[in-house]
Amino acid sequence: MSPRPAPAAGPDRPRRAAPLRLVEGGRTRAPTPRPSRPDRVATRTALMAIVGSLCAVGLVMVLSASAYTSLQLYKSVWTIFERQLLWMGLGVISLLVALRVPIGFWRRVRVPLLVGTMVLLVAVLVPGIGEVSGGSSRWIGVGLLRIQPSELMKLALAVFAADLLTRRADKLERTGAVVLPLLLVLAVSGLLVLKQPDMGTAIVLVCITFGLLYAGDVPLRPVLWALAATTALGLVFALAPSYRRDRLLSFINPTAHQSNSGYQVFQSLVGLGNGHLFGLGLGAGQQKWGLLPNPHTDFIFSVIGEETGLVGTLLVISLFFALAWYGIRAAVRSPDRFSCLLAVACVTWISAQAVINIGAVIGVLPVTGIPLPFISFGGSSLVITMAAGGILMNIAGHEQVPGVGSVPARTGPAVHRRR
Repeated sequence: MSPRPAPAAGPDRPRRAAPLRLVEGGRTRAPTPRPSRPDRVATRTALMAIVGSLCAVGLVMVLSASAYTSLQLYKSVWTIFERQLLWMGLGVISLLVALRVPIGFWRRVRVPLLVGTMVLLVAVLVPGIGEVSGGSSRWIGVGLLRIQPSELMKLALAVFAADLLTRRADKLERTGAVVLPLLLVLAVSGLLVLKQPDMGTAIVLVCITFGLLYAGDVPLRPVLWALAATTALGLVFALAPSYRRDRLLSFINPTAHQSNSGYQVFQSLVGLGNGHLFGLGLGAGQQKWGLLPNPHTDFIFSVIGEETGLVGTLLVISLFFALAWYGIRAAVRSPDRFSCLLAVACVTWISAQAVINIGAVIGVLPVTGIPLPFISFGGSSLVITMAAGGILMNIAGHEQVPGVGSVPARTGPAVHRRR
């Protein structure tokens, strides 16, 4: 049987159009891609909503988690919460300033910011200048007006590294042009932070540095060698002091050390277990009443789990995931290389800090004494993290529509080419 002929085109059956192909000099070229449809939610709007939600959760949970501690220290259940309100107000101001300041401003102040922060890191270790609290010398200031230079170092390192990777984009193959200068800055700042001591912040500085080296399209071989050396040195510093070694061993089996070095993690796990699916209700947690140390700072996530249950903890984790996703989208769509790398640095900074804090609270990472971004009670930590959020929103406000324009293959960060 002969094949059935195709029906002729007519008014009721339009002819199918051939696919559009562009030809140049006898060689077929694919058509220019059409711009993507507009997003349902703008990146900056989404980041504002996420940061606002995290701050709202933080205010509610600090009020709930700090009641007993505030009553014991200040004879009022409101004192710590009122201080958090004050720092939150300063944080909002820092966010708005970072949102309005041109991104190029950070490149102009990169050296004064880095050098000034280094000076503060040295000054905080000088007796009589640095304020000692809980065995650590991390603060400079008087009364409530105190600054933690190690928190400012995160911003200084992010700006300096992003600028260096931008200025030397044509020298990435040379280890001495990019990798060695960044490792030198990391080594000096990391050692000063470890001297305080503050292991958690030092780990965040390492994450920022190597996150930017990867996103900046630096060859992987020197980066991996540097990462291996940094990890080895980190283990030496972690195991050398007895108290850090005890923390490292206790997190492996907190129940075996629940009466000493593993007490905090054990009580944290008890609180998380009490929360079950929906929690005991806001204000009804039990561990914060003198059983769980630092319930409104480093271990506030345990109070969230006890009072709001698994649902509440997953909501908080989802907010951090959303912040990372929209932050990377802002980096991918950024108008220039420096903005892209600075956005990557801010996302790495906030995400790494959240992972380290939550990991310690649920017992899968050693306790390093680092706050949960936007949620834990804090002064300079909250203000500077809010500034990082403002920088992300600022970059997102200048995002380019996908499909319009292109990023140079060699000078553009790896984030653009791997999206």
